Amino acid sequence: MSPPSPPPASPLAETAALFADRTRAAFCQALLDGRAWTAGELARHAGVRPSTASEQLSRLVAGGVLAEERQGRHRYVRLSGPEAAALVESLASWGSDTPTPPPRTLRESTRLGAEARARTCYDHLAGALGVTLADAMTARGLVTAGPDLAVTPAGRAWLADALGFEQPSGARRPLVRGCLDWTERRLHLAGSLGAALCATSLERRWVRRVGSGRAVAVTPAGAEAFRTRLGVDVQV
Repeated sequence: MSPPSPPPASPLAETAALFADRTRAAFCQALLDGRAWTAGELARHAGVRPSTASEQLSRLVAGGVLAEERQGRHRYVRLSGPEAAALVESLASWGSDTPTPPPRTLRESTRLGAEARARTCYDHLAGALGVTLADAMTARGLVTAGPDLAVTPAGRAWLADALGFEQPSGARRPLVRGCLDWTERRLHLAGSLGAALCATSLERRWVRRVGSGRAVAVTPAGAEAFRTRLGVDVQV
């Protein structure tokens, strides 16, 4: 009697396998800062050899999680889009109940503390700052509460007035969606709204990047902007 045939390939199993490696997971979480990294930078970040990094990055590119760009001799990779970023953040949040090992160095502790306060999650704001802004927009009736988030007419007017943003007709990306914050364990706002708020905050220097990671810090100008536009007091 012949052995049973193996089950057909499962897209779920294949996708899950892409993240079932500490090095690949570290690469994906680093790329949540929304920027392109070289293979060498990611190798140093994860503490692996360049040859190992190249092999693992090729798997992520082939799986559609990362997109690759080449400039001269340099190979740059970035997350392939908002959907990939949402998947990485969701997986990180799924395991947030598991105790994480304590920081090994003062530098790592400082970085993690800064990222918990305010950081980018691909192209939107996360951490305590992101959740605070999401709560404020809900409280002011700019975004509906509940699991099915939507931007209200007042919210569309606010986006145009405060950020100069209007969703193009026929846009494939949702105007707003919730993204579970892995440090706050509550929703911050993603979608086109979240991207517009983050981009405007960086362009107008309401927030500034801290170091080379994902952390950002609110500036005095940003504290004033968030107070006047959303009625919230955020720590500088």
